[in-house]
Amino acid sequence: MSFASIPKPRRGRSLLWREHVDGYVFILPWMIGFFVFVFGPMVASLLISFMHWEIVTPPRWAGFAQYVRLFNDSRFYLSLYNTAYYVFIGVPLHLFLALLAALAMNLNLRGIRFYRTVYFIPSITPVVASSLLWLWIFNPEFGLANAVLNRLGLPSLYWLQDPRLAKPAFIIMSFWTIGGQMVILLAGLKGIPKALYEAAEMDGAGRWASFRHITLPMLSPAIFFNLILAIIGAFQVFTQSYIITGGGPENATLFYVLYLYRMAFENFRMGYASAMAWVLFVIILLFTFIQFRLSDRWVFYEGSVRE
Repeated sequence: MSFASIPKPRRGRSLLWREHVDGYVFILPWMIGFFVFVFGPMVASLLISFMHWEIVTPPRWAGFAQYVRLFNDSRFYLSLYNTAYYVFIGVPLHLFLALLAALAMNLNLRGIRFYRTVYFIPSITPVVASSLLWLWIFNPEFGLANAVLNRLGLPSLYWLQDPRLAKPAFIIMSFWTIGGQMVILLAGLKGIPKALYEAAEMDGAGRWASFRHITLPMLSPAIFFNLILAIIGAFQVFTQSYIITGGGPENATLFYVLYLYRMAFENFRMGYASAMAWVLFVIILLFTFIQFRLSDRWVFYEGSVRE
């Protein structure tokens, strides 16, 4: 008699039902938190976006009136432009510097752990504290930025008080937090097999060829992950402009979420602000979808086969 012919014991329906119940009991806290704090507020904000509601007044159904006003609002397009400027210029530079920092921190040098810590600490510094620090650095009278320029023989700049330099100054501020992306890229670099570099060296490949054909493809999943998070985070920039410039000068740093905040909590136009929030949600969702669709062309996963 073979073991294959031995009948397997059947589990009763009561046991299966008990396992299902146990599973739902374990995920019940998460389900409650999701529906109460995530899904519920999202549905409520969608309904509010179709209403006139100023908090102190009863909500009135308005249909698509809020969206019509939104797309006829010049400040809506201005805030969207300021945010797009910050995203499309700041994110690539941010990721490029994070990659350079990761490559530097991957070198086998004495005291390299200390420098990794130094580069990472600013990324976990509270945003309010770092904003106040940069406010002092960009001070046109006694700031550190102008002191460095003067040492180099260059004229002082007004930085955050100049509409032409305010957004570039905010992009420079974003470089303060490259440590978070640097750690992820550094982990990716540590995971690249050394045998690949040894094989490339035996074939006569130089450093640039090894970087281009080994490092970048093997690091592409980490770059893609950082790119998605960086774009989502950049579209929601708020704290720095709220604390440092308040949207000025001349609305040069009136970013989208700051304008949304003003509509909701200063002008109490909750329906209008909810419409803005859903437009931002669609924009971020669209960019994320495009990135995932394009990822097949440049993101390499170990073990995957390209057609």
